[in-house]
Formats: sequence, structure tokens, C-alpha cells
Amino acid sequence: MNFNGINWLEKFIPTFIINSEKDAEIYVIDNGSSDKSLAYLKNNFPSIKTIPLEKNLGFAGGYNEGLKKINAEFFIIVNSDVEVTINWIPPLIKVLKNNSNISAVQPKIKSFNNKDYFEYAGAAGGFIDALAYPFCRGRVFDYAELDKKQYDTYSEIFWTSGACMAIKSKDFKDVGGFDKDFFAHMEEIDLCWRLKNLGKNIFYTSESTVYHFGGGTLKYSSPKKTFLNYRNNLWMIHKNFKGKIPLFLFVLIRILLDQISGIKLLFFGDLKGYLSINKAHFSYLTSIGKMNVKRKQFSKLNFHELNEYSRKSIIWNYFFLNRKTFSEITNQ
Repeated sequence: MNFNGINWLEKFIPTFIINSEKDAEIYVIDNGSSDKSLAYLKNNFPSIKTIPLEKNLGFAGGYNEGLKKINAEFFIIVNSDVEVTINWIPPLIKVLKNNSNISAVQPKIKSFNNKDYFEYAGAAGGFIDALAYPFCRGRVFDYAELDKKQYDTYSEIFWTSGACMAIKSKDFKDVGGFDKDFFAHMEEIDLCWRLKNLGKNIFYTSESTVYHFGGGTLKYSSPKKTFLNYRNNLWMIHKNFKGKIPLFLFVLIRILLDQISGIKLLFFGDLKGYLSINKAHFSYLTSIGKMNVKRKQFSKLNFHELNEYSRKSIIWNYFFLNRKTFSEITNQ
């Protein structure tokens, strides 16, 4: 996926071709770029197939539309700010081929800028805590772990990172792809949750490694990113949660905790971040009717019975008990 990312194409496409073209067809879905991305690809890499979209549909809508034009058994989704490595594709396809119930798989995702460390977006696989806060093996909130091969495993996870993931095209289509209303952020977690509600499995393999620059489209401190993350998390919960307590109470607890988070931002002088959280809550509350319709479209398993859901609270463990790593929090 590319959006006005000619600088990322120049940086990462040459290595991407070298390490990928023998194992897969390469497509670049262009999300209505206004820079010279398409011309650059045409002039320098004519073997790459391009799928130009008329306007920016976001990560979710862009992939939905672009993937409709690709006929393949498996889709491998890769951000434009990702550097791939030798032999990164075969381990992913092997996982999907060897188990009919596995829908998606993620490689090890490390930091491009500090290659000994895991990266924010995905690390060694995604999980969800007791209050549906997403976190990763190798990265909890802002703390990224040094990769000491502690997560060199083949194991089930809750969600795969949109920075790099492989998924069976049939399963992707069967659940309707990404929710285009999300635009960007958490759409991959929502997708994986829907798959898990159908009894499908999501996996991680350390046999494949990529390096993610991170924040290539929206900086981590961006108010827009804050808005999308907080709103989309509530949307995701509303659509997919079924648990021991009523949905409205679960959401209310989350909104109260979000407000505490917002007050903390305000205390540290981040007025834009605080306002973004309140804007996210307003957007969620005004879209409850729409979310109720979506909620009825999907079957739901009990949240507390889903594999790779953690019964611990990452907020309590991280901020109050000073436990920063996945292993410390989950005892795994």
C-alpha cells in the first residue's frame, strides 16, 4: 500500500524486489497519491504491477478495493515503510498451507532504526488484555524489548499487525475484509477478532523477519492517530465483544479509563491529544446505531474463552506494578 510515499518506495522497493519476486507477484496499491509514486514505479520497476485508486481510502478501504483486483490464494500485506529480509515469504505461506484452520500469520517485526529491538506495530504478535487493550509480545505501550530470541516461537496470537501479515484470501473475503469505516488503525485487530469469533486461528512465526520504520504515514504523536486509535478501539469492542458483563458496562469502563488517559495528556501539556480523545468518544457515541447494525452481522464467541486473550490488565501491570515486558505481565 502506498500513499504519497515515493521516499519509502525509493528506500525499500529495491530490497523488496530482490527478496520477494521469486516467491510472489508484487503489487503496489496506490491510494490516490498526488506525488510521483506511480511514475517512479513505471520508470524504474516496470515489472511491478500497480493498482491505482482514485482517492485516499485509508489503509482499510484502500486494501479492500485493491485486493479485489488480485486473484490469489494468499494475500501478503506489507506497509511501504517495511524492509523485508531474505526468505521472508516461504515461512508465512508454510504456516497457512499446513493448517486449514489458520487464517492469518505474522512475522517477527523489528525496528528499522534499532534493529536489535522489536518494533511498535506488531513486534512478536498481538494480544488483547482483560479490557480489550491491544498489546504485543516484545512491546507494551511505549516500551520495546531487546530481541534476545525470547519469542522465537511458532505460536498462536490474537491479532496480526497490518504492517506485515499474510492471510488466506478466502477467509479475508468471507468476513468482509477490513472495516472501511475504520480508515486506519486497529482495522487488522478488528479483522482478526472477527475471524476468531468464527473459530479461526491467528499465528506468529519467528522464522520470518521484517524491519518496520514506523510512523511513516502518521507520526505516533499525531492527534489524528490518537483519535483513530481511541475511536476505532471502541468500535472494535462494540462490534465483537460478548462477555460476562453487558457490553454497555464494558464500554463505559473503557471510556472512563480513556478519560483518565486524556487527563494525563492534559497534565503534560498535550491539549491536542486530550481533545482528540474527547472527539473520539463523541464520534463513537454518535455512531452507536451504526455499530449496532454491524454487531448483528457477525457471530460472537465469549471474549473470555478466546485463545490468546490475557486475563491480566496491562494498565495495572505497566503503570502501577512497573511490569514492562510481556513475560512479566503474563507470566509466559
